[in-house]
Order: sequence, then C-alpha cells, then structure tokens
Amino acid sequence: MERYPFRYDHSRPFIQQVGEWIGDVFYDVLPESGFEVRDEQIYMAYQLERAFADKETIFAEAGVGTGKTLVYLLYAVCYARYKRQPVIIACADESLIEQLVKPGGDIEKLNNALNLAIDARLGKSPDQYVCLLKLDDARYGYEDTAIYRKVYDELPKFVNSPAAMQSFYAYGDRKNYPELTDEQWNRVGWDTFRDCFVCEKRHRCGQTLSRDHYRRAADLIICSHDFYMEHVWTYESRKREGQLPLLPEHSAVVFDEGHLLESAAQKALTYRLKHMAFEELITRLLRGQVRESLAVQIDEAIDQSQLLFAALEEASEPVPGSDRRQIRWTDQLLFEVHTFRKLLTIIEEELVMESAMFSLDEYQLRIVEEHLEMMQKAFQLFEHPEKLISWATESITGITLVLMPKTVKEVLQEHIFSSRMPIIFSSATLSVEGSFSYIAEGIGLEDYLSFSVASSYNYAEQMEVYMPQWQYGGTFSEKMKTAIRMLMRTEGRALILFRTKEELQQFKREIAYYPECAGLQFLYEGDKEISHLIESFQHDEHSVLCAVSLWEGLDIPGPSLSNVIMWSLPFPPDDPVFVAKRQAALRPFEDVDLPYMLLRLKQGMGRLIRRSGDRGVILIMGENRPGLDRLHESIASLLPEGVKLKQSLDE
Repeated sequence: MERYPFRYDHSRPFIQQVGEWIGDVFYDVLPESGFEVRDEQIYMAYQLERAFADKETIFAEAGVGTGKTLVYLLYAVCYARYKRQPVIIACADESLIEQLVKPGGDIEKLNNALNLAIDARLGKSPDQYVCLLKLDDARYGYEDTAIYRKVYDELPKFVNSPAAMQSFYAYGDRKNYPELTDEQWNRVGWDTFRDCFVCEKRHRCGQTLSRDHYRRAADLIICSHDFYMEHVWTYESRKREGQLPLLPEHSAVVFDEGHLLESAAQKALTYRLKHMAFEELITRLLRGQVRESLAVQIDEAIDQSQLLFAALEEASEPVPGSDRRQIRWTDQLLFEVHTFRKLLTIIEEELVMESAMFSLDEYQLRIVEEHLEMMQKAFQLFEHPEKLISWATESITGITLVLMPKTVKEVLQEHIFSSRMPIIFSSATLSVEGSFSYIAEGIGLEDYLSFSVASSYNYAEQMEVYMPQWQYGGTFSEKMKTAIRMLMRTEGRALILFRTKEELQQFKREIAYYPECAGLQFLYEGDKEISHLIESFQHDEHSVLCAVSLWEGLDIPGPSLSNVIMWSLPFPPDDPVFVAKRQAALRPFEDVDLPYMLLRLKQGMGRLIRRSGDRGVILIMGENRPGLDRLHESIASLLPEGVKLKQSLDE
C-alpha cells in the first residue's frame, strides 16, 4: 500500500496537501460511502490544519455530532506516516479507548471507507492487567477462590512453563474477565505497590507482552490520559533504571475530552507511600552481606515507618462522597514524618559506602536507591506545606499516604507544551461561558489556538430537559419517586449518572423496594468490566445503566439511550484536591465549583443525542441550596437554542 492516501508532491508543504485531501474526503468520498458530512466538520478540519502546520496547541471545541473524531484521526494518520512516528490519542479513561477501536467504531469506518489500513493499537495502563503474583495469593487467600483459580487455569501455557517460549501472545487484559466485579479485580490486578523490576515472571507477564505490541504501532497508539501522564512523569527515572519509557517517541498528541487533562496530570504526579511496601523494599538489602551499622539503621527505619503509619491512621478521617481520608497534620504526626525522613537520609549515606564494597547485588541496590530517592522527593514537599496536597486511602493491606504538589503547570509546560509538536485538545466542552481560560489556566497554557463550533442537531425538536422544584429539598425519597416516574415514561432505556459511588450503591439497595421497576434490567458500574456493561446496555433496549464515570465519552445512538437522569448536580467533591483549589481561589464557588459542575453537567447532557434521529429526555435532580435561582440560570444557559428548562414533569 502507498505510504500516503494521496499523491505527495515534495515541492509543496505536506500539511497543505493533507488539508486538500481531507477536503476531498469530506466533500466527495465520505458522502458517496453513506456518511453524513456537516459544515461544522469541514470547518474543524481547516482549523486543525493550522495546528499541524505550525506545530501549535489548539483547543478544538466541537459540539456533539460534528464528527470531530473523524477529523483528528485523518490528520493524525497522515502526520504519523509523514514523521514516521505514531501519534498518541489520549482518551479520558480506559473505557473510552475501547470505544474508539470497537467494531463499527470510527477507526473501522475510516478503514472501510478509505482503505487506509490504519495501524492503531491500545496502550492500556498497568492496572488493566492481571498481576501473576497477586493471582497466586488470591487463589488461596479469599473465600471466592474458585473464581481466581478459573482465571489461573485459563492462563496461556507458556506463563507457568519453565521451558523457553516458542510463541506467545498478549493476555490478562481486564476486558477479558467481564464476570469479575471491580472488587474482585482489585485482588488480582496490578497495583502501584508491585515492583515489576524484580518479578521473576515479568518476561511472561501480559502487561509486558502488550507493551511490546503497542510500541510497534505505525500510526496510532490509543491510551488514557492517566497513562500518558504516567509516561511523562516516569520518563527520566525509567531511562535511569535502564528501561524503555512507557510510550515510544511520538509526533503529536490528541487529548480527547481534553478538559480532564489537569486531573489526570495531578493523579500521575502523586507519591504513594505504604509501610508494607517500604518494609518489603528495604529488607532486600539484608539478603546480602551488609555492615552492622546499616542493618541497625534499616531496623530503626522499619520501626519508625510503623509508628508513622499508625499515627497517620489515627489522624485521618473519611471524606463523605470520596474514597479519600482527610489528614489532620498534628505536631506529633509531623514529628514522625521528620524522624522517618532523617533515617532515610542516613540509610542513603550508608548505601554510598556499602556500594563501594561491592557486597550487595548491584541491580537490587539500584532499585532500592531509586525508591528511596522517590520517597525523599515526596517528603521534600513538606518543606513548602502551602504547595502540598495530601490525603490517605485505606485497604485490607493497610493505610496509604498520598502526597501531591498543588500545581502541575510547571511539569506540563516543561514536558509537553515545550515539545514543539501539534497538541490537540478535543471535546464538546472546553469553554465556560465562551472562554477557554478555565481550562488553560489549570494546565498553565498561555499561547494557544482555539475555535468552537456548535452541534448541527435540532435540539429543540429532539430533547426535553427537566429540573424539578422540590417540596422537601430534594431528599433521596423524592428523587427515587421522580426518577422511577421518568423510567416508566421511557420504559427503561436510561442512563443514570451519579456524583458518587455512595449514591449509586444507595440507589442499588433502594430500587428493590419499587415493584414497578421489577421488569427492568439494571446494570451497575463495578459489577462487571465496564465495556461489557456498555455493550449489554446497548443491546438490551429497555435496560438501565447506572454509572459514576460515564459523564464523558459514552456514545450510544438509537433508542437504547433515550433518557439521561443526573442524580445530583456534579459539583466537585470535598476531598483534599478541591479543598486546596478553593483555598487558592478568590471566589471559590464562582472560580472552582461552578465551572467544574457546568462542564461536567454539559458532558452528561451530551450523552443523550448522538445522531440526527435520536430523541429523548434529560432529568437533572439537584438539591435545594442557597443561590438556587442563579444555578437555574447558569444551567439554563447551557441548553441548546430552543430548549427550555422545565421545572415539572407534567409540563
């Protein structure tokens, strides 16, 4: 096959020729193949040409149904072949990257219509793969051992064979185990405290094999925002350790649902510290011949780690609506941190002397030193507490301390925006009240291109939007009765979006007491792997999908999704990240809470109308609160032209 889908003239600018070819595709080729091409789509194509030609960053806000994915895919494929390096397509989360490559998805459509033979491969996060060591533990450590033994028995033969591998293939993807709940998967899936560097099975691990596969992609590597930011954050340390970076060198990046990049960047820049992980790491040094002084310091550090994490557990408390625990930084807790940090410094100094004696395994020593350096970087954040965000999480293996810098702007500027390559932020919701400043300021972006095109759909004829006034303030009982009334009206066919997992679980418990819903099938996020839940929802027209994470990106055209119910206004949680944002803002509600809520609400509304023939209703269920009239005005301003915000289901 030819390298480019058009005849390339070397005497003319390449991107200009790409733009001309894409114009022909949208004006002539795609309509002949049955595609519905829109003026907004063609306008977007010419805007993206500027970004690729000048290697600029651009905010590409295009309404639902404008076909923005097809536009950036065409440019990405051509640019990857021109530069001979793949383009990264970073989606909001793991479930959305599956939708991009699913049968009948946009990539398959372009392949069929244009004969492009696009080489697109998925680069999934490590936590989307089975950890062979955790699987060994799960087979004997839990009540439902039969489930984990089944997973073990279905592993490829080469995984547990001592013989050299003659052939192998990628395996262990979360998607391959739809029957496992999220809780069950967490018992066998990879986590951040697994040290793959010293795992004896790492060369037969499904995660390792899949990484080798996607690195060979010629055109596109599709990953999540989290994974891309993890690549950026670990790039230098992996090279120091003699490893390849998570992603290969690439020519451009597209951030689909780009308004979520800031939160992904913050997540990637966190440090996670745990007593059990530290003890396992540091005791490796005792397996060799070490001086008595170092052995004593190691024992003292383990004891101090226990004291620190015990104090941390006492000084933390759960945050309602979040899986994070708020930490009270008492003088005693800060003292334990300071003491632990001093012991780490002493051990690092001892290791310098120990390494000169060549009594320790060099590979193991390098790993320990790298981890200790990471821990010291984390504790350095305490030197400027005004720039630190911290919280704790709890699991069956103990409490985890999470430390994160308040701002990620410097990292994004240094490692992404200074790279002089095309960077595309694509979403239907990048601006707030016509301005891109909320997104740009959050990621520290000053110079950028931007454009906004509205959807071409006739929303006034296609959707109704209700936001009821509550007699009792919006109690759970009031919401249940209103939601069920709407479910009966649409005979299921509904997506219910919850702000928190706690809301979803309460709904799941209470719905059993409403016999009128007995004939509906309810699908709950967390009960199975998410892409299989979405597929079941799409194929069972009268089912109801209940989710916390599907405010963005879900694309279900047709009658299966005729009703979107938003259980609460999606304000940000009261966890430490947003507490810090509010403290830094002059007007916390106007500058932090309201823009976040409006962007997320607009995304949720965008799940309803996905094609020109779709019809449906949206039910927004907030609670009575101060400034409710102003909230109504802000929400009403989000609605497409001609759509009225109704306050009663009887209207």
